[in-house]
Amino acid sequence: MKKTIFFSVIVTLLVVALGYVGVRYLLQGQWKPRPEGSPTPVPTGEGWINLLGPEQEAKWKNITDEEPIFEIKDGELHLFGKSLGKLRYAGYTDREFGDFELHLEFKLAKRTNSGVFLRVKENDPVRRGFEIQVLDDYRRPPSRTGTGSIYDIACPMYNLARPAGEWNSYDITVQGKQVQVVVNGWKVIDTDFSQMVAPIGKFPIAFAELPQEGMVALQDHGGEVWYRNILIRPR
Repeated sequence: MKKTIFFSVIVTLLVVALGYVGVRYLLQGQWKPRPEGSPTPVPTGEGWINLLGPEQEAKWKNITDEEPIFEIKDGELHLFGKSLGKLRYAGYTDREFGDFELHLEFKLAKRTNSGVFLRVKENDPVRRGFEIQVLDDYRRPPSRTGTGSIYDIACPMYNLARPAGEWNSYDITVQGKQVQVVVNGWKVIDTDFSQMVAPIGKFPIAFAELPQEGMVALQDHGGEVWYRNILIRPR
């Protein structure tokens, strides 16, 4: 009987000790229950268009109003992050895209909120296209409004965001109503809009009915963000 009580006490102490270590590691940021990603290489080969190339820079415009919200310098598009009271968008206005592969890299200031908008229309980018969220949410749980999500529609498998001030990559494939999102080398979204025949989340339109082509745009939602190596290959 005494031996049984002794071993029970030992087991209990071990469980408590392991629990303490786990909580301590979690609080100290040493617990890593998710994969770590890193930016993917810039794609090469035929068909890729560099949307920030010298001949393309003038084709980016504020598609919301006349406020200066960005600059392009040394191959980087810098959103100033001053649009706290009104959402604004820098759009590539030269052409619209239907099916495509898109690679881009971004770096955030702390507490920045932005987004990559696809197949959007100039007069209504929020409700006439869809958004891949860009957010300073390093180490937070994945969510429908977090890094790599299709905003308020599809939650990524993991949150692969890197800390503020470090570069991240998105590799996005859009084919018909199928959308895949790769964040820092990990595929976290693979969804089919054709199944979304009723409105979801805050959007009044069913995603199955969204336009099948539109512009690429970047959201200024407060907080600085830098984009580079924005390459697209139409399919």
